[in-house]
Amino acid sequence: MRHRKKTVKLGRSQAHRDSLLANQVCSLIEHRRIKTTLAKAKATKPLAEKMLTLGKKGDLHARRIAISYLKQKDIVKKLFTEIAPASADRKGGYTRIVKLGNRLSDSAPMAYLEWVDFAYESKVEETVEVAATEKPAKAPKVKKEKAEGEAEKPAKKAKAPKAEKAPKTDKAAE
Repeated sequence: MRHRKKTVKLGRSQAHRDSLLANQVCSLIEHRRIKTTLAKAKATKPLAEKMLTLGKKGDLHARRIAISYLKQKDIVKKLFTEIAPASADRKGGYTRIVKLGNRLSDSAPMAYLEWVDFAYESKVEETVEVAATEKPAKAPKVKKEKAEGEAEKPAKKAKAPKAEKAPKTDKAAE
């Protein structure tokens, strides 16, 4: 039985899982929103919140702990200078998981993992605005200029107009 074994294994060894989660947190810090599977998002969320708590402490010891786990100094700097001050007044719950539905290829449940304190532009709102506005008139097509040295194609011969057919007459009537 798995009593008191909280770790979600995600089908990986411990070293691979630690690298995956650290990279997920780094991507979340860099892009502020990541699209991933629901299981990975649920496994990444506690670690991301722990890293943000370290960022809110802001001292040298917290910075060294964050660097030892995330392994990227520039990402830790961004965490301590940009992300943590934005969440300074929040006592917890720094991230949210937004479920998206299933992936088409393998039907895996997908989700966004994002910071709560940052506003995101929705693509749905943009499409509604575009649909509400009138469509612009089509621009006239511009012929491409021929490059120097490019041989011109010979012009097609004009077809002679077809002769009109004479009305059919009955040979028996003649």
